[in-house]
Amino acid sequence: MPALMIQGAGSNVGKSLLVAGLCRAARRRGVSVAPFKPQNMSNNAAVTADGGEIGRAQALQALACGLDPVMDMNPVLLKPESETGAQVVVRGRRITTVRARDYSDLKPKLLGMVLESFHRLSAAHDLVIVEGAGSPAEINLRAGDIANMGFVRAADVPVVLAGDIDRGGVIAQIVGTQAVLDPGDAAMIAGFLVNKFRGDLRLFDDGYRMIADRTGWRGFGVL
Repeated sequence: MPALMIQGAGSNVGKSLLVAGLCRAARRRGVSVAPFKPQNMSNNAAVTADGGEIGRAQALQALACGLDPVMDMNPVLLKPESETGAQVVVRGRRITTVRARDYSDLKPKLLGMVLESFHRLSAAHDLVIVEGAGSPAEINLRAGDIANMGFVRAADVPVVLAGDIDRGGVIAQIVGTQAVLDPGDAAMIAGFLVNKFRGDLRLFDDGYRMIADRTGWRGFGVL
């Protein structure tokens, strides 16, 4: 079934609410839609009907879809316990606590389970809207990745890259992301959007065109 992933050019660009909004828009059009986030890092957990934990953002997104939250919507949840360690919650259940540097060894073992959750949701719905984590530009974390491009390449899901203009530097955010990505990863990006704009939109017309010209990506709009 069709799927689309929203990734961010950085953290806190507004991915969670973008996904929730897209889910709600799809539902209002009569589409059976579900949210999915392969890996989340948050101590803000929600409890599913069967007692498992998922990220609270995915529970909100489920509500936008008119669904009860289920563990498949966020199969891997990392709950930080310190600056260097976190609980690893897999399909709603804590399996271990690891140091950040050791988690890289665990990630490849989780990809198959992440894909199983994604495919179950895909089989049950017309559309799955996926949320990335952090930014794919963090290429030092690319090996064994399950949250962004590692998942995208394995599941063959197109990406829309979101930038945050409220912080400033949105042209560098988006163009710079393309510059550092592996060409195969960059090819999975279907286009970009600019989030958190305030003021006279006409003042950003040139900037929007510059991003499109420099990346060759389609612009999906400014919010």
